Amino acid sequence: MIISIASGKGGTGKTTVATNLALSINQKLQLFDCDVEEPNCYLFLNPIIEKKEPVIAPVPKIDLEKCTFCKKCMDICRYGAIAVLKKDVLIFENLCHSCGGCFEICPENAVIEKERSLGEVEHGSTRGISFIHGRLDIGQVMVPPIIKKVRSYTDPDIVTIIDAPPGTSCPVIAAMKKADFVLLVTEPTPFGLHDLKLAVETVRILGIPHGLVINRAGLGNDAVKIYAQKENITILMEIPFDRKIAQIYSKGEMVVDQMPEYKSKFQDLFEKIKQLVEVERQNL
Repeated sequence: MIISIASGKGGTGKTTVATNLALSINQKLQLFDCDVEEPNCYLFLNPIIEKKEPVIAPVPKIDLEKCTFCKKCMDICRYGAIAVLKKDVLIFENLCHSCGGCFEICPENAVIEKERSLGEVEHGSTRGISFIHGRLDIGQVMVPPIIKKVRSYTDPDIVTIIDAPPGTSCPVIAAMKKADFVLLVTEPTPFGLHDLKLAVETVRILGIPHGLVINRAGLGNDAVKIYAQKENITILMEIPFDRKIAQIYSKGEMVVDQMPEYKSKFQDLFEKIKQLVEVERQNL
C-alpha cells in the first residue's frame, strides 16, 4: 500500500505526520521524502545513508556542421528550449523537459544527446525503516524526474509512505500519482482551508481515496471541519495546538518518542487508512 501525505500549502505538518506514522507502524516499510527541493525527513530520523546516485536528464546539443537550420527541432519543442537563428542554434537547458522530440525529428541527425545533472537520490535506513529521498541541484527546476526516480524503488510487497511536496503543481502530482491513499494535512486557518480546497480538487481529479488530518487543532475556527463535513471528507486524526509538541518538533525530535501516547494514535490512523482503502477496493 502506498500512502502519499500531501497538503495544499507548506508548513502544515506533513513531515511530522509522515515520520511519526512511519515510526508507529510495527511492520516493514519504506519512507520516501519527495519534497526534493527541501527534504527534511532526515533531520528527524537521522538515517544512515548507504548509497548515493545522480539523476541525469538528456538535453540536446547541436552539431552545427550537420545542421541545416530547418527549425524543425524548434517547432516541435513545446517548452521554448530551442531557438534557431540564421547561423546558430541556442539551447536553453533549464527549459528542456527531455522529451526527446528534437532527437527524433531532426532529418540531419544533427541533435546530439548531452547529459545534465538534475540532482541525486540518497538511500539509507533508520530504525527498521528503508529511507530514500531526493535532492534537487541548486539552480535546477526539473523536480518530477527526481521524484519519479525515488518512487521507482517502491517495493509493492510492503507499505510505502511518501512525504509529498507542498502545493498542487507537477511535483505534487508526481508524488501522489498511483498512490492507494492520499492523506491530506491541513491547519484550521483561512490559508489552510483555502489551500486544502485546491488539494482536494487535485486528488479528486486523480481519483484517489483521501482523508484528512487537522494539525494544530484548536488554533483557529471550525471552518475546516465544516468544509470536510460538507464535502464528505473523513477527518482521520486531529493533532492539538500544543506547546509541548512544538518544542519537540523544534528540537528535531519525534513526538511518538517524547509523548508515547501518540504512538497508538498514529497506529489508529493507519488502521483507519487501511479500512478506507479496503472499502474503496471492494467498490471497484
